[in-house]
Amino acid sequence: MKWISDSEILIVGLGLIGGSYARGLKRLGYKVYAISHSQSTIDYALEEGIIDKGSISVEPEMVKNADAVIFGLYPETFKEWIANYQQYFKPGIYITDVTGVKGSVVYDIQKILREDVEFIAAHPMAGKEVYGVRNSDDRIFLNANYIVTPTDKNTEAAIEWCKSLGKLLGFKRVSVLSPEEHDETIGFVSQLTHCIAVSLMNCTDNHNLVDYTGDSFRDLTRIARINEKMWSELFLMNKEQLLKQMDIFMEQFGRLKGYLEDENVEGMSEMMRTSTERRAWFDKK
Repeated sequence: MKWISDSEILIVGLGLIGGSYARGLKRLGYKVYAISHSQSTIDYALEEGIIDKGSISVEPEMVKNADAVIFGLYPETFKEWIANYQQYFKPGIYITDVTGVKGSVVYDIQKILREDVEFIAAHPMAGKEVYGVRNSDDRIFLNANYIVTPTDKNTEAAIEWCKSLGKLLGFKRVSVLSPEEHDETIGFVSQLTHCIAVSLMNCTDNHNLVDYTGDSFRDLTRIARINEKMWSELFLMNKEQLLKQMDIFMEQFGRLKGYLEDENVEGMSEMMRTSTERRAWFDKK
């Protein structure tokens, strides 16, 4: 399947990312349908012109007419949906996702999926500290990264199709990683950072700090406003990699603490020089 302008795209799960996909695809001229558990979500999306049609139940005809399906569900819900409703997929279509973990999802889906439907996984590295379709905005994809995570069950055509979706939506960089490489990377650049922000906000309940804080604290803790249901599931599904990254972080934090205790200025300075050098890699040009 190519991304032809009159294609009908079904999005299952119309939250922040699913809603942002819908906005982007609708803006580009595609017919966009959606299935979501909340009637208010569907109503809002229809009123705002984010989708052409929506339902809170799985309507067989809506699924059968879809030329491609994008899943914006929590991982376990995604698996359940495939098990219960994959019989409605049009033969030969590609399906993809936005799930934040891959190793514990991709292989399970591919194992149970029909032979005439191909699942090619992807992870849009974009988001906000808020959630829901009301906060969706396809501009969050601009200058963001998009990761495709194929397995040996994927065809080259499906991989290219999935990469073209990222380019179509405006992502700056489209990369390809194995599910295992993805989970190790995400354990560090995403999940660990959320753990740090959550831990920091649990250090004190002094709400008066809002009167004294500066931008450094706000920047560091922006992602502490977190969807506890989704992130708890993601943490558990990537437990091994996340614990590994937490151990590395605590080792480095302990190293810095030791330098401070010993008043080792050179040790602290060396860590800071390394930090400054490596942080420059991430500056957006």
